[in-house]
Amino acid sequence: MNSSAAISGLTAQAVIVLLAAVRLVPILAFSPPFTLVKMPAAARAATVIAIAAFLASIAAPAQAQPPRDIPAAMAGELAMGISLALALQFAFAMIGMAARALDIQAGFGLAFVIDPTTKAQMPLIGALFGYAAAAVFFATGAPFDLLSILALSFERVPPGLGQGPHDLTALLAFTGTVSVMAMGLVGLAITVLFLIDLSIAALSRTLPQMNVLVLGFQVKALVTLLILPMTTAVTGAMLVRIIRVSLEAMMRIA
Repeated sequence: MNSSAAISGLTAQAVIVLLAAVRLVPILAFSPPFTLVKMPAAARAATVIAIAAFLASIAAPAQAQPPRDIPAAMAGELAMGISLALALQFAFAMIGMAARALDIQAGFGLAFVIDPTTKAQMPLIGALFGYAAAAVFFATGAPFDLLSILALSFERVPPGLGQGPHDLTALLAFTGTVSVMAMGLVGLAITVLFLIDLSIAALSRTLPQMNVLVLGFQVKALVTLLILPMTTAVTGAMLVRIIRVSLEAMMRIA
């Protein structure tokens, strides 16, 4: 009798951990900056399950009971995990979009590098800013803050009771804010390149025989290489702010 009760208890606990893992998968397995870290699939799965087991223990024992409809509960947990992951997805997507705008403005629109982790093609400056944001994320203690937010999420909504996002207005407001902040990362460089474009356009009116297109590519490429280190140096604080805002948005969504 006792052994069957123990087995039933272990089964219930395994179901709870599985539901918690479903909520964590969109964040820890499919969201940057974790997707930028090369890691074997088995090790990544083991990490997710270990963190899920730890966070599932935070829920009150009276509330952390296996639901009767497990597929529906998994769908709810997945929806909640996706809503939490959207904050990080939007933050890194806006950083990549701003860097891509600088790529095009500098004339590097056709230049791509191979991401060693995902094996996908990435814009030149976009890859630089993406990995810089990931480095800032791990260097500023953001993983510990993320773990605290996930723990708060399991305290508010125990495994099996996920219903998806509770506050979409916070996510929409965050999207607009992070878009403006991301453009501030490359605002200085884009302004300088725009002034160069104006200067070359004015020069073409006085010297029409000059090959302005070739001259513009050469000048803008040289200026970009000169100004990019300065831009990267002064954008560290902005990257920290973007990460903090994304974590605050996750806390409101949880």
